[in-house]
Amino acid sequence: MSTGPGLGESELKEIQLLIDGRWREGHSAERFVRRCPLDGSEATWAAAATAEDAVAAVEAAGRAQAAWSGAGPSQRRAVLERAAQGIGTRKNALIEAMMEETGAGRLWSEFNVLQAQVMVREAAAATTRVSGEVIPSDVPGSLAMAVRQPAGVVLGIAPWNAPAILGVRAIAMPLACGNTVVLKGSEICPRVHALIAEAFHEALVEAGMPGAAINYIVHAPAAAGEVVEAMVAHAAVRRVNFTGSTRVGRLIAASCARHLKPVLLELGGKAPLVVLADADLDAAAQAAAFGAYLHSGQICMSTERLIVDASVADEFAARLAGRISGLVPRDPRQADSVLGAVVDAETVHRCNRMIDDALAKGAVLVHGGKADSPLMAPVLLDRVTAEMAIYREESFGPVKGIVRVDGPEQAIRCANDTEYGLSSAIFSRDLAAALALARRIDSGICHINGPTVHDEPQMPFGGVKASGFGRFGGTAGIDAFTDLRWITVQTGPRSYPF
Repeated sequence: MSTGPGLGESELKEIQLLIDGRWREGHSAERFVRRCPLDGSEATWAAAATAEDAVAAVEAAGRAQAAWSGAGPSQRRAVLERAAQGIGTRKNALIEAMMEETGAGRLWSEFNVLQAQVMVREAAAATTRVSGEVIPSDVPGSLAMAVRQPAGVVLGIAPWNAPAILGVRAIAMPLACGNTVVLKGSEICPRVHALIAEAFHEALVEAGMPGAAINYIVHAPAAAGEVVEAMVAHAAVRRVNFTGSTRVGRLIAASCARHLKPVLLELGGKAPLVVLADADLDAAAQAAAFGAYLHSGQICMSTERLIVDASVADEFAARLAGRISGLVPRDPRQADSVLGAVVDAETVHRCNRMIDDALAKGAVLVHGGKADSPLMAPVLLDRVTAEMAIYREESFGPVKGIVRVDGPEQAIRCANDTEYGLSSAIFSRDLAAALALARRIDSGICHINGPTVHDEPQMPFGGVKASGFGRFGGTAGIDAFTDLRWITVQTGPRSYPF
């Protein structure tokens, strides 16, 4: 097929690669299957890209760069607005694909699609904000300007856990800034990412713009290293942005360093939610339930550590347990599913190991227990200490622990006692004191009296330490996907020393 990825056309949901404006099979003609984590059924058959396919996608994007970057901001805005509409028309297909490929609950799947549209529209509005400045020069008659220009081909590597949102984030702002894009989709959700790529490609073609401004690559799991390396190494690729685990992020960063490629990394997290003695415990428990267990805790911003002042810990634990007692995981394909399945059996095993380890070392089980299927109920542990795996390791699942502390100073030390630094939160009625503490938490994001899970496309989103570097969103996103150039115009005679 050359007109589309074939989504919904067959029982097995077969998809292809999008290279140079055409949907096609990979060079090897091989495919791989993604199975539903709930029942092992075949969710999607996907063309398996090779390094040769990856290079072809980069070169196609490179050829489209001049035409796309030469389009005016209003033209780029119109394309992005069309893409947002296209994502909306694919809402049901995207939700179905998320549920089948990743096990996500309907609530999370629907939110993903709606937020993806918001992100594209924010990027559309950014097309007229790619600007510069005039800088006073000491040279008489010299007009000196700092000008932001498109970087070139952007390689976006998107993960599975928020596939519509993060698939869009890999594409929308780079396109808004005049770059062309190669999206490397996740092998866990190839159909979701193909639908996203299709919406952008369709918008480009309908507007009479080069379809090759967006290309889509996905590969079998074993081919990840060679496919990514081939693209990072290519001279046409001028930016790399990766969202995923810290382990893989280190590999991506090392590859980019070898080839001197700027890279944005949004990686793992161990987000603390600090509950001080004067906090509104109902509000804190509500935010904790949302931030810790939404999408079964499989979000980079998920609340991972509940750091609670010992004077209110008993009451907080009881209120949080009450909040999560009604969160029953269900088959995400059911209409009323809030919590769906976790993504794979390894998540179940990892979380079970953390529960066993914590209980063996003195933790108290407040709610839930070990699971024997991907439908994992929320688990809450109390009296977690630094000796336990759950204190330091990212659970990326619905298993969370309360760490008891004595006072704000110990709370801040505990919050910073991690290699990660993405999101965080503090609950206190003393806003001045909470703001002072927020400034001392080592994280890219901190919310006072709000959940750790919170994102808006106009905000500078990103982390510090092992959670990555660089910022997505708003003017920070424009800075990330453009090059700042110094250009001068000599408007009058200039004198020289010889």
